[in-house]
Amino acid sequence: MCGICGATGLRHATPIVFEGLRRLEYRGYDSAGIATLSNGQIERRRAAGKLDNLATLLEHEPLAGTTGIGHTRWATHGAPTTGNAHPHGTARVAIVHNGIIENFETLRRELEAAGQVFETETDSETIALLVDYHLQRGLLPKEAALAALQRLEGAYAIAMVFAGHDGLMIGACHNAPLAVGYGEQEMFLGSDSLALAPLTRRITYMENGDCAILTPIGAEFIRFDGTPVQRAQQVTTLTAGAIGKDGYRHYMEKELHEHPLVIGQTLQRMVDPATRKVVLPELPFSLAEVPRAVITACGSAFYAGMVGRYWLEEIARLPVDIDVASELRYRNPPLDKHSLGLLISQSGETADTLAALRALRQSAVHILSILNVEHSTMARESDAMLGTVAGPEISVASTKAFTAQLTVLACLSIAIARARGQLDPLREEELVSALLDLPTRAADALAQQDAVRAMARVVAEARDVLYLGRGSLFPVAMEGALKLKEISYIHAEAYAAGEMKHGPISLIDSSVPIVASAPYTPLFDKTLSNLQEAKARGGRLLVFTDTKGAERVSAIAEQMVVLPHVHDFVTPIVQVIPVQMLAYEVAILKGTDVDQPRNLAKSVTVE
Repeated sequence: MCGICGATGLRHATPIVFEGLRRLEYRGYDSAGIATLSNGQIERRRAAGKLDNLATLLEHEPLAGTTGIGHTRWATHGAPTTGNAHPHGTARVAIVHNGIIENFETLRRELEAAGQVFETETDSETIALLVDYHLQRGLLPKEAALAALQRLEGAYAIAMVFAGHDGLMIGACHNAPLAVGYGEQEMFLGSDSLALAPLTRRITYMENGDCAILTPIGAEFIRFDGTPVQRAQQVTTLTAGAIGKDGYRHYMEKELHEHPLVIGQTLQRMVDPATRKVVLPELPFSLAEVPRAVITACGSAFYAGMVGRYWLEEIARLPVDIDVASELRYRNPPLDKHSLGLLISQSGETADTLAALRALRQSAVHILSILNVEHSTMARESDAMLGTVAGPEISVASTKAFTAQLTVLACLSIAIARARGQLDPLREEELVSALLDLPTRAADALAQQDAVRAMARVVAEARDVLYLGRGSLFPVAMEGALKLKEISYIHAEAYAAGEMKHGPISLIDSSVPIVASAPYTPLFDKTLSNLQEAKARGGRLLVFTDTKGAERVSAIAEQMVVLPHVHDFVTPIVQVIPVQMLAYEVAILKGTDVDQPRNLAKSVTVE
């Protein structure tokens, strides 16, 4: 959440920083601002709401200067107002900050006692006034920054500029990502490589406890205690062209239609086309010796993990525990040191999942992460990583990253099953063939958009919606309910279909649509029985099924979306695509902000 972009060089900083913030809109925000150095003085422009409001302000009150920092804020401490928007600062220093300063109340009391005057409700202003305090004591910018950083507790990525020091920009991070970009006689800071994509492909990802001293000619890296360190540059493959809408109405619609591509790209990385076998990168531990796995993630990634649990237990016969990441480390489960910690995250920066990773590390388990960002913090702290090859996902509501995660989990399940001697060659060939057919079947699912749109008209009129599924389709129902809540703001709950009569059935009447995933799998008859129970009580059944299931569902369903029949193994991957699309079409009808729904952030980097 939140976004940082900074630039120092020979060009005007404001347009560079502003466009960087545009590229960070996907992270979610509620206010924005920019500060530059103009004739040695700090000038700031801030606005509540979207970047368009800041753009209007800059048209009337432009910012000069070749050194500047900008920020999109997602409120944690203090309301989303212009006064609480970043950058914060004084006449001597301006800062932008992602994360949370956990000891800000203690620091604030100390600074107020020393005569510093606060103007906002935020924890972030504490950083600015702490640096300012040390500047007033006569310290130079680098020394003042380091003195302040040594007092901060929490998670933070920070960028700073200083009055009277044109060309100087300082960045620092601890438990929050920050990247340095290299140009020709200019340098950049960004929350992630996406902010810097059109500016440079040469990037250094800062490590926890790093401070970067930037001038137009380069970067110096030091630790918070002042010790110099060397940090390598990396060449990113990300380009500005990767983040356009390509003619689609929203990023979410574009990303929905990228399902076949990302599934195919992920399979290309994990399946040898010559042998038609799953091939994983070399791992620093033996899959055959893993006695147990624990899966942990947040949001949609957690639901992907739930599907993965079904596969790992059924195909690989591997016992699996699964926990929401924010709960795992507080449950303190007993774990054998040879167990596998399997973590899933789109960004690789999700704070709760990262905290769970570190808790698992304390138990000496093997850490394997499934990530979409190969140079993220989780990637660096894992024993090994499996990449999802989904490309940048801009819409806050995850879509293509979810099916890419499922594809990786499916391949991993096959690899573990083979290593544990639970999979004969014929069965493996059957499962891999089903996977290789997925891009085509995903395209078939997308072709049902008109049928999904018709279903959306019913859902858009509802106040409450129930989602049902069984087995590995129960997590698909949960994903559908989450998507509907996220972007249409309609209350939705998902239940295992067999649990409906244990309580939720009391909610059913003609005003509550029931969205069910009911393809023709071994659990079809059980699901159909549950749907008949709902129909008998006036329920309006909206069913995602397949060509085999449609023959029997049609008698009771008000509407159906009929998908091709596929192997049971890959059914969740195909079924989830129109379920996600339903939420999108409902949001269109409701007129909500599809790509940037209220109160949500793409990468949640605080607990």
